[in-house]
Amino acid sequence: MKDDPKKLSLSRRDFMKWTVGGAFSTLLVRSPRLFGTDAAAQNSLFSVSEIPGNPFYSQRSPNNHAGIDCLLFLMGNNGLKFYRSNVTGPVSGPLGMIASNDVVLIKVNAQWKYRGATNSDLVRGLVQAILSHRDGFTGEIVIFENGQGRGSLNCDTSASYSDNLVHANALNESHSFLYMVDHIFKDSRVSAFLLDPIRDRFINRDDHVTNGYRILENVSYPCFTTRRGTRVELREGVWNGSGYGQNLKLINVPVLKTHGGSEITASLKHFYGVLSMNDGNSGYRHYAGLGETCGKMVVSVRPPVLNLMDAIWVSHESLTGYPASTTFNANRIVASQDPVALDYWAAKNILYPINKNYNHHPDNATIQDWLYVAQGFINNRGGLYSSQSGILVDKVSKNESEMVVYFDNATSFIQKGPDTIPREAKDRERRRRKF
Repeated sequence: MKDDPKKLSLSRRDFMKWTVGGAFSTLLVRSPRLFGTDAAAQNSLFSVSEIPGNPFYSQRSPNNHAGIDCLLFLMGNNGLKFYRSNVTGPVSGPLGMIASNDVVLIKVNAQWKYRGATNSDLVRGLVQAILSHRDGFTGEIVIFENGQGRGSLNCDTSASYSDNLVHANALNESHSFLYMVDHIFKDSRVSAFLLDPIRDRFINRDDHVTNGYRILENVSYPCFTTRRGTRVELREGVWNGSGYGQNLKLINVPVLKTHGGSEITASLKHFYGVLSMNDGNSGYRHYAGLGETCGKMVVSVRPPVLNLMDAIWVSHESLTGYPASTTFNANRIVASQDPVALDYWAAKNILYPINKNYNHHPDNATIQDWLYVAQGFINNRGGLYSSQSGILVDKVSKNESEMVVYFDNATSFIQKGPDTIPREAKDRERRRRKF
């Protein structure tokens, strides 16, 4: 039965009361010192709420995003450091995720536009955070997507829309991913790559020149040369002419929304924009093979060092993120190295409460089935732990009792002032090391 539109009016105050209150009542927020420095290995999730409408809060650094900066400190103070560095600090340490010479791939949703796409302001803040590596950043950042023939990093796709105009999910709708690369950053270290034009080109293992896809069992993964001349082969690493470097990191940035076949689009389903549907298995993936496909991409191709859920605008009634009445301003981001835990928790605590549509609840049979398969596939192939890559979670889980959730508020974070935040975080770091 179709939901009554009169029941869809949920105030942001009620929404935050329901989600935060519900989360605290059902999930135990444990102190990281109970688990030592590897607290992030306990299937941790990091939730930042109350992201300002204009998230760019720093006059000195106009690309700093309140939600991203708040998240980095929240993670860092609870066992998961963003920067890999010999210097231990609030957001850095030897087991950090992003090294100063890494090639960082940022997977966005650009098959759609409007609020059906990943928030490009959020990605802008993420790019800035990487460029601001405490040891100096000499690596490269590539924003990428495979929209399976409908993608556009310029956010001007006409598929399922009435126009081909630019409508980015951003404070300024002209600020698409390409605009951000070419006009905001204008930095040789930052580029974009749309995989749609190469999705039907399949290459062998010895081909390190052609942009195309390699087959792995019943999935596929991209191999391409970036604007800077770096050869990226997603499963193997960075080709240097005679072998592979492992300074390749993947950050997965999906937008949370409804989806007719899988019921939700979140971090696992987002891998449908990494593989090629032209490899012959599209029918199986829609949707009997969803759990296996995504689980295999995560564990056997390349696990993301971070899954960063964009829940600033949640499209609870439309896959396309349009019209605006089908979306809800949750002003939230949630991150985890466990994509199964993240999808379960975000569906239950962010998407479902908007209009109580049980199709979006993770205990719904459809979601349960593919989450269960993905969980089993990842764990049966050894889990995700890789200290070399800064991945501290091991076995993934959709069991709430195995999740640890940490919360912070972006508005409160920036009200402290950018000059006081690092000092306060360092004080917390010193206090933690005493235990």
